[in-house]
Amino acid sequence: MMSDDGGRAAARQRGRAAGRQGGRAAAFLLVAAAIVAVIGPVRPIAPVAPIAQWLPADSAYTWSFPRDHWSHPGYKTEWWYFTGHLTPEGSRAPRFGYQFTFFRIGLLAERPPLVSGWAAQDLVMGHLALSDLSSGRHVFSEILYRASPLLGGFPTAGDTLVAWSRGPAGTATPWTLAWTDGGFTIAASDERQRIALSLTTHPSKPLVFQGPNGYSRKGVGPNAASQYYSLTRLTTDGHVVVGTDTLTVSGTSWMDKEFGSNQLAEGQSGWDWFSLQLDDGREVMLYRLRSRDGAGDYARGTFVSATGEPTYLASGEWALTVDDRWRSQATGADYPARWRITLPAWDLALDVRPLLAAQENVSRVVPGLGYWEGAVTVHDAQGGVLGRGYVELTGYADGGRLPI
Repeated sequence: MMSDDGGRAAARQRGRAAGRQGGRAAAFLLVAAAIVAVIGPVRPIAPVAPIAQWLPADSAYTWSFPRDHWSHPGYKTEWWYFTGHLTPEGSRAPRFGYQFTFFRIGLLAERPPLVSGWAAQDLVMGHLALSDLSSGRHVFSEILYRASPLLGGFPTAGDTLVAWSRGPAGTATPWTLAWTDGGFTIAASDERQRIALSLTTHPSKPLVFQGPNGYSRKGVGPNAASQYYSLTRLTTDGHVVVGTDTLTVSGTSWMDKEFGSNQLAEGQSGWDWFSLQLDDGREVMLYRLRSRDGAGDYARGTFVSATGEPTYLASGEWALTVDDRWRSQATGADYPARWRITLPAWDLALDVRPLLAAQENVSRVVPGLGYWEGAVTVHDAQGGVLGRGYVELTGYADGGRLPI
Protein backbone atom coordinates (compact mmCIF):
# COMPACT_ATOMS: atom_id res chain seq x y z
CA MET A 1 0.00 0.00 0.00
CA MET A 2 1.43 3.39 -1.04
CA SER A 3 1.81 6.11 1.55
CA ASP A 4 0.34 9.56 1.04
CA ASP A 5 3.86 10.94 0.46
CA GLY A 6 4.55 8.23 -2.12
CA GLY A 7 1.26 8.93 -3.88
CA ARG A 8 2.00 12.64 -4.05
CA ALA A 9 5.50 11.93 -5.45
CA ALA A 10 4.08 9.61 -8.09
CA ALA A 11 1.52 12.21 -9.04
CA ARG A 12 4.24 14.83 -9.38
CA GLN A 13 6.27 12.45 -11.60
CA ARG A 14 3.26 11.76 -13.82
CA GLY A 15 2.66 15.48 -14.08
CA ARG A 16 6.26 16.15 -15.13
CA ALA A 17 6.06 13.39 -17.75
CA ALA A 18 2.81 14.77 -19.07
CA GLY A 19 4.42 18.20 -19.23
CA ARG A 20 7.37 16.86 -21.21
CA GLN A 21 5.03 15.08 -23.60
CA GLY A 22 2.94 18.20 -23.91
CA GLY A 23 6.08 20.22 -24.61
CA ARG A 24 7.17 17.80 -27.32
CA ALA A 25 3.68 17.82 -28.81
CA ALA A 26 3.63 21.61 -28.80
CA ALA A 27 7.06 21.73 -30.47
CA PHE A 28 5.89 19.24 -33.09
CA LEU A 29 2.78 21.33 -33.77
CA LEU A 30 4.87 24.46 -34.13
CA VAL A 31 7.17 22.75 -36.68
CA ALA A 32 4.17 21.31 -38.52
CA ALA A 33 2.57 24.73 -38.62
CA ALA A 34 5.77 26.26 -40.02
CA ILE A 35 5.95 23.60 -42.75
CA VAL A 36 2.33 24.15 -43.70
CA ALA A 37 2.94 27.90 -43.82
CA VAL A 38 5.82 27.40 -46.26
CA ILE A 39 4.58 24.63 -48.54
CA GLY A 40 0.88 24.23 -47.77
CA PRO A 41 -0.92 21.26 -46.28
CA VAL A 42 -0.01 17.71 -47.16
CA ARG A 43 -3.16 15.79 -48.08
CA PRO A 44 -4.02 12.93 -50.42
CA ILE A 45 -5.87 13.53 -53.65
CA ALA A 46 -7.68 11.17 -55.92
CA PRO A 47 -5.28 8.91 -57.84
CA VAL A 48 -4.71 9.78 -61.48
CA ALA A 49 -4.13 7.37 -64.33
CA PRO A 50 -0.40 6.58 -64.41
CA ILE A 51 1.75 7.26 -67.44
CA ALA A 52 2.50 3.84 -68.90
CA GLN A 53 6.15 4.73 -69.50
CA TRP A 54 8.55 7.63 -69.75
CA LEU A 55 8.12 9.77 -72.84
CA PRO A 56 10.44 8.75 -75.70
CA ALA A 57 12.28 11.18 -77.93
CA ASP A 58 10.32 12.00 -81.07
CA SER A 59 11.71 12.90 -84.49
CA ALA A 60 8.60 15.06 -85.04
CA TYR A 61 8.94 16.96 -81.74
CA THR A 62 7.61 20.54 -82.02
CA TRP A 63 10.22 22.94 -80.67
CA SER A 64 9.45 26.33 -79.16
CA PHE A 65 12.07 28.79 -77.90
CA PRO A 66 12.78 30.09 -75.39
CA ARG A 67 10.25 27.73 -73.77
CA ASP A 68 12.37 24.61 -74.49
CA HIS A 69 15.25 26.01 -72.45
CA TRP A 70 13.16 25.06 -69.38
CA SER A 71 12.45 21.55 -68.09
CA HIS A 72 10.39 18.77 -69.69
CA PRO A 73 8.62 16.65 -67.06
CA GLY A 74 7.64 13.21 -68.30
CA TYR A 75 11.08 12.52 -69.79
CA LYS A 76 13.34 10.53 -67.52
CA THR A 77 16.57 12.52 -67.91
CA GLU A 78 17.43 16.08 -68.82
CA TRP A 79 20.53 18.20 -68.53
CA TRP A 80 21.85 21.72 -69.09
CA TYR A 81 25.56 21.47 -69.74
CA PHE A 82 28.08 24.31 -70.01
CA THR A 83 31.81 24.14 -70.67
CA GLY A 84 34.29 26.81 -71.62
CA HIS A 85 37.69 28.46 -71.48
CA LEU A 86 38.14 31.65 -69.45
CA THR A 87 40.88 34.28 -69.59
CA PRO A 88 41.55 36.62 -66.63
CA GLU A 89 41.51 40.34 -67.27
CA GLY A 90 44.97 41.48 -68.38
CA SER A 91 46.04 38.00 -69.55
CA ARG A 92 46.48 36.85 -73.12
CA ALA A 93 45.73 33.15 -72.77
CA PRO A 94 42.97 31.19 -71.01
CA ARG A 95 43.79 30.17 -67.46
CA PHE A 96 40.65 28.20 -66.61
CA GLY A 97 38.55 25.48 -68.10
CA TYR A 98 35.15 25.06 -66.48
CA GLN A 99 32.17 22.72 -66.48
CA PHE A 100 28.77 23.46 -64.98
CA THR A 101 25.87 21.03 -65.32
CA PHE A 102 22.38 20.69 -63.90
CA PHE A 103 20.76 17.27 -64.29
CA ARG A 104 17.08 16.54 -63.82
CA ILE A 105 16.78 12.83 -62.98
CA GLY A 106 13.21 11.58 -63.06
CA LEU A 107 12.00 9.50 -60.14
CA LEU A 108 8.39 9.26 -61.30
CA ALA A 109 6.87 9.90 -64.71
CA GLU A 110 4.16 11.94 -62.98
CA ARG A 111 3.81 13.78 -59.69
CA PRO A 112 2.79 11.53 -56.78
CA PRO A 113 -0.84 11.94 -55.62
CA LEU A 114 -0.12 14.44 -52.85
CA VAL A 115 -0.81 18.15 -52.79
CA SER A 116 2.58 18.98 -51.32
CA GLY A 117 5.78 20.63 -52.36
CA TRP A 118 7.62 17.69 -50.81
CA ALA A 119 6.05 15.20 -53.24
CA ALA A 120 9.22 14.87 -55.29
CA GLN A 121 9.04 13.81 -58.91
CA ASP A 122 12.71 14.48 -59.70
CA LEU A 123 16.21 14.64 -58.30
CA VAL A 124 18.38 17.71 -58.86
CA MET A 125 22.03 16.84 -59.49
CA GLY A 126 24.63 19.51 -60.16
CA HIS A 127 28.30 19.29 -61.11
CA LEU A 128 30.82 22.12 -61.01
CA ALA A 129 34.44 21.62 -62.10
CA LEU A 130 37.26 24.11 -62.48
CA SER A 131 40.62 23.33 -64.09
CA ASP A 132 43.26 25.90 -63.18
CA LEU A 133 45.73 25.56 -66.03
CA SER A 134 48.34 27.72 -64.30
CA SER A 135 48.56 25.56 -61.18
CA GLY A 136 47.52 22.22 -62.70
CA ARG A 137 44.74 21.87 -60.11
CA HIS A 138 41.35 20.39 -60.99
CA VAL A 139 38.53 20.88 -58.44
CA PHE A 140 35.16 19.13 -58.60
CA SER A 141 32.05 19.97 -56.58
CA GLU A 142 28.58 18.45 -56.65
CA ILE A 143 25.06 18.59 -55.23
CA LEU A 144 22.29 16.01 -55.17
CA TYR A 145 18.89 16.89 -53.74
CA ARG A 146 15.27 15.95 -54.01
CA ALA A 147 13.42 18.55 -56.10
CA SER A 148 11.43 20.32 -53.38
CA PRO A 149 10.76 23.91 -52.26
CA LEU A 150 13.73 24.31 -49.90
CA LEU A 151 16.29 22.17 -51.76
CA GLY A 152 16.07 22.79 -55.49
CA GLY A 153 13.97 22.43 -58.57
CA PHE A 154 13.04 23.33 -62.10
CA PRO A 155 10.70 26.33 -62.43
CA THR A 156 8.20 26.53 -65.27
CA ALA A 157 8.83 28.41 -68.50
CA GLY A 158 8.67 32.16 -68.10
CA ASP A 159 10.33 32.17 -64.70
CA THR A 160 13.76 33.81 -64.70
CA LEU A 161 15.23 30.68 -63.11
CA VAL A 162 15.60 27.58 -65.27
CA ALA A 163 17.08 25.38 -62.52
CA TRP A 164 18.40 25.90 -59.00
CA SER A 165 19.52 24.07 -55.89
CA ARG A 166 21.04 24.61 -52.49
CA GLY A 167 24.81 24.67 -52.58
CA PRO A 168 26.96 21.82 -51.23
CA ALA A 169 27.39 21.37 -47.49
CA GLY A 170 29.01 24.42 -45.95
CA THR A 171 27.97 26.77 -48.78
CA ALA A 172 25.37 29.41 -48.03
CA THR A 173 24.52 30.58 -51.55
CA PRO A 174 22.44 28.52 -54.00
CA TRP A 175 23.46 27.25 -57.42
CA THR A 176 21.38 28.86 -60.15
CA LEU A 177 20.87 28.77 -63.89
CA ALA A 178 18.81 31.66 -65.26
CA TRP A 179 17.67 32.90 -68.66
CA THR A 180 17.69 36.69 -68.97
CA ASP A 181 18.07 39.12 -71.86
CA GLY A 182 18.54 36.34 -74.40
CA GLY A 183 21.34 34.55 -72.55
CA PHE A 184 22.12 32.20 -69.68
CA THR A 185 23.53 33.26 -66.32
CA ILE A 186 25.38 30.78 -64.11
CA ALA A 187 26.16 31.11 -60.41
CA ALA A 188 27.74 28.32 -58.36
CA SER A 189 30.18 28.08 -55.48
CA ASP A 190 31.73 25.67 -53.01
CA GLU A 191 32.92 27.53 -49.93
CA ARG A 192 34.78 24.56 -48.46
CA GLN A 193 36.82 24.09 -51.64
CA ARG A 194 37.05 27.86 -52.16
CA ILE A 195 35.91 28.01 -55.76
CA ALA A 196 33.06 29.92 -57.40
CA LEU A 197 31.74 30.90 -60.83
CA SER A 198 29.50 33.82 -61.72
CA LEU A 199 29.12 34.00 -65.49
CA THR A 200 26.86 35.64 -68.06
CA THR A 201 26.68 34.10 -71.52
CA HIS A 202 25.17 35.22 -74.82
CA PRO A 203 24.98 33.29 -78.10
CA SER A 204 27.18 34.62 -80.88
CA LYS A 205 25.86 32.00 -83.34
CA PRO A 206 22.40 30.53 -83.97
CA LEU A 207 21.14 27.55 -82.00
CA VAL A 208 22.03 24.23 -83.64
CA PHE A 209 19.97 21.03 -83.57
CA GLN A 210 22.11 17.94 -83.02
CA GLY A 211 20.47 15.67 -85.56
CA PRO A 212 17.59 16.49 -87.91
CA ASN A 213 14.99 18.46 -85.94
CA GLY A 214 17.04 17.88 -82.79
CA TYR A 215 16.43 14.10 -82.84
CA SER A 216 19.76 12.59 -81.78
CA ARG A 217 20.03 8.85 -82.28
CA LYS A 218 22.02 6.86 -79.68
CA GLY A 219 21.48 3.35 -81.07
CA VAL A 220 19.51 1.20 -83.45
CA GLY A 221 16.47 0.70 -81.19
CA PRO A 222 13.29 2.69 -81.96
CA ASN A 223 13.52 4.74 -78.76
CA ALA A 224 17.31 4.99 -78.41
CA ALA A 225 17.46 8.76 -78.85
CA SER A 226 17.22 12.15 -77.18
CA GLN A 227 16.04 15.64 -78.08
CA TYR A 228 19.29 17.57 -78.34
CA TYR A 229 20.34 21.09 -79.26
CA SER A 230 23.43 23.21 -78.66
CA LEU A 231 24.56 26.81 -78.47
CA THR A 232 28.02 26.14 -79.83
CA ARG A 233 29.59 29.54 -79.21
CA LEU A 234 28.66 31.74 -76.26
CA THR A 235 30.50 34.94 -75.38
CA THR A 236 31.14 34.70 -71.66
CA ASP A 237 31.95 37.29 -69.00
CA GLY A 238 32.01 37.25 -65.22
CA HIS A 239 34.11 36.25 -62.24
CA VAL A 240 36.00 33.22 -60.98
CA VAL A 241 36.96 32.76 -57.35
CA VAL A 242 39.99 30.60 -56.52
CA GLY A 243 41.06 30.61 -52.90
CA THR A 244 41.15 34.23 -51.78
CA ASP A 245 41.39 35.61 -55.33
CA THR A 246 38.41 36.94 -57.29
CA LEU A 247 39.27 37.31 -60.98
CA THR A 248 37.37 39.11 -63.72
CA VAL A 249 37.28 36.76 -66.72
CA SER A 250 36.01 36.52 -70.28
CA GLY A 251 35.99 33.75 -72.82
CA THR A 252 33.90 31.38 -74.88
CA SER A 253 31.50 28.67 -73.74
CA TRP A 254 29.47 25.83 -75.25
CA MET A 255 25.98 24.86 -74.04
CA ASP A 256 24.26 21.50 -74.59
CA LYS A 257 20.65 20.70 -73.72
CA GLU A 258 19.33 17.14 -73.91
CA PHE A 259 16.23 15.41 -72.67
CA GLY A 260 14.93 11.91 -73.26
CA SER A 261 14.25 8.59 -71.62
CA ASN A 262 16.37 5.94 -73.34
CA GLN A 263 19.70 7.51 -74.31
CA LEU A 264 21.76 4.43 -73.41
CA ALA A 265 20.82 0.86 -74.17
CA GLU A 266 21.40 -1.86 -71.59
CA GLY A 267 24.51 -3.11 -73.36
CA GLN A 268 26.14 0.32 -73.67
CA SER A 269 28.61 1.30 -70.96
CA GLY A 270 29.28 4.96 -71.72
CA TRP A 271 30.48 7.42 -74.31
CA ASP A 272 33.31 9.56 -75.63
CA TRP A 273 31.98 13.04 -76.46
CA PHE A 274 33.76 15.99 -78.10
CA SER A 275 32.80 19.67 -78.43
CA LEU A 276 35.46 21.52 -80.43
CA GLN A 277 35.50 25.24 -81.29
CA LEU A 278 37.89 26.03 -84.12
CA ASP A 279 39.49 29.45 -84.35
CA ASP A 280 38.06 29.97 -87.86
CA GLY A 281 34.52 30.03 -86.43
CA ARG A 282 33.53 26.42 -87.12
CA GLU A 283 32.53 23.81 -84.50
CA VAL A 284 32.56 20.04 -84.31
CA MET A 285 30.44 17.84 -82.04
CA LEU A 286 31.14 14.09 -82.06
CA TYR A 287 30.08 11.20 -79.85
CA ARG A 288 30.89 7.52 -79.81
CA LEU A 289 28.95 5.18 -77.54
CA ARG A 290 30.75 2.06 -76.36
CA SER A 291 29.55 -1.45 -75.64
CA ARG A 292 30.51 -3.16 -72.40
CA ASP A 293 33.54 -4.78 -74.03
CA GLY A 294 34.91 -1.32 -74.90
CA ALA A 295 34.20 -1.49 -78.62
CA GLY A 296 32.51 1.35 -80.46
CA ASP A 297 28.77 0.71 -80.54
CA TYR A 298 27.18 3.77 -82.17
CA ALA A 299 28.58 7.08 -83.39
CA ARG A 300 27.26 10.34 -84.80
CA GLY A 301 28.41 13.94 -85.17
CA THR A 302 27.66 17.44 -86.38
CA PHE A 303 29.91 19.84 -88.27
CA VAL A 304 28.83 23.48 -87.92
CA SER A 305 29.91 26.06 -90.50
CA ALA A 306 31.19 29.49 -89.53
CA THR A 307 27.74 30.91 -90.30
CA GLY A 308 25.91 28.26 -88.27
CA GLU A 309 24.70 25.66 -90.81
CA PRO A 310 24.95 22.07 -89.51
CA THR A 311 26.03 19.02 -91.46
CA TYR A 312 25.11 15.72 -89.79
CA LEU A 313 27.71 12.98 -89.78
CA ALA A 314 27.24 9.23 -89.71
CA SER A 315 29.90 6.99 -88.17
CA GLY A 316 31.62 6.32 -91.49
CA GLU A 317 32.10 10.02 -92.21
CA TRP A 318 34.66 10.62 -89.46
CA ALA A 319 37.30 8.58 -87.68
CA LEU A 320 38.69 8.60 -84.14
CA THR A 321 42.03 7.15 -83.01
CA VAL A 322 43.42 7.16 -79.45
CA ASP A 323 47.10 8.10 -79.22
CA ASP A 324 47.70 8.10 -75.46
CA ARG A 325 46.11 7.05 -72.16
CA TRP A 326 45.98 8.20 -68.54
CA ARG A 327 45.25 6.09 -65.46
CA SER A 328 43.43 7.62 -62.51
CA GLN A 329 44.90 7.03 -59.06
CA ALA A 330 41.50 7.81 -57.53
CA THR A 331 39.38 5.28 -59.42
CA GLY A 332 41.86 3.09 -61.32
CA ALA A 333 40.10 3.98 -64.57
CA ASP A 334 42.20 3.87 -67.73
CA TYR A 335 41.11 6.84 -69.89
CA PRO A 336 42.04 7.84 -73.43
CA ALA A 337 44.20 10.95 -73.20
CA ARG A 338 44.93 12.13 -76.75
CA TRP A 339 43.00 11.69 -79.96
CA ARG A 340 43.33 12.00 -83.72
CA ILE A 341 40.10 12.93 -85.49
CA THR A 342 39.80 12.96 -89.26
CA LEU A 343 36.99 14.64 -91.19
CA PRO A 344 37.62 13.84 -94.87
CA ALA A 345 34.82 16.02 -96.26
CA TRP A 346 36.63 19.11 -94.92
CA ASP A 347 40.17 17.75 -95.31
CA LEU A 348 40.71 18.10 -91.58
CA ALA A 349 43.05 16.05 -89.40
CA LEU A 350 42.74 17.18 -85.78
CA ASP A 351 45.13 16.38 -82.94
CA VAL A 352 43.15 16.82 -79.69
CA ARG A 353 45.26 17.15 -76.52
CA PRO A 354 44.18 17.50 -72.86
CA LEU A 355 45.42 20.67 -71.18
CA LEU A 356 45.67 18.68 -67.92
CA ALA A 357 45.84 14.92 -67.60
CA ALA A 358 44.03 14.78 -64.24
CA GLN A 359 40.59 16.23 -65.01
CA GLU A 360 38.51 13.41 -63.56
CA ASN A 361 35.33 14.16 -61.61
CA VAL A 362 34.98 11.69 -58.72
CA SER A 363 31.68 11.79 -56.87
CA ARG A 364 31.48 11.75 -53.07
CA VAL A 365 27.70 11.53 -53.23
CA VAL A 366 27.06 8.77 -55.79
CA PRO A 367 29.15 5.70 -54.84
CA GLY A 368 31.53 4.65 -57.61
CA LEU A 369 30.67 7.46 -60.00
CA GLY A 370 33.70 8.89 -61.78
CA TYR A 371 34.13 10.35 -65.26
CA TRP A 372 36.67 12.45 -67.11
CA GLU A 373 35.61 15.94 -68.17
CA GLY A 374 38.42 18.05 -69.50
CA ALA A 375 39.61 21.13 -71.33
CA VAL A 376 41.52 20.37 -74.54
CA THR A 377 43.31 22.14 -77.35
CA VAL A 378 42.99 21.27 -81.03
CA HIS A 379 46.11 21.15 -83.24
CA ASP A 380 46.93 20.49 -86.85
CA ALA A 381 49.40 17.87 -88.04
CA GLN A 382 52.30 20.32 -87.62
CA GLY A 383 51.35 21.20 -84.03
CA GLY A 384 49.77 24.56 -84.74
CA VAL A 385 46.77 25.47 -82.59
CA LEU A 386 43.43 25.29 -84.43
CA GLY A 387 41.08 25.79 -81.51
CA ARG A 388 39.88 24.64 -78.10
CA GLY A 389 37.18 22.45 -76.68
CA TYR A 390 36.01 19.94 -74.11
CA VAL A 391 35.94 16.14 -73.96
CA GLU A 392 33.75 13.95 -71.76
CA LEU A 393 34.55 10.26 -71.12
CA THR A 394 32.05 8.16 -69.16
CA GLY A 395 31.84 4.49 -68.25
CA TYR A 396 35.58 3.90 -67.78
CA ALA A 397 35.48 3.90 -63.97
CA ASP A 398 33.43 1.31 -62.05
CA GLY A 399 30.01 2.89 -61.80
CA GLY A 400 31.14 5.65 -64.18
CA ARG A 401 28.06 5.39 -66.34
CA LEU A 402 26.08 8.55 -65.65
CA PRO A 403 22.54 7.84 -64.39
CA ILE A 404 20.61 8.33 -67.65
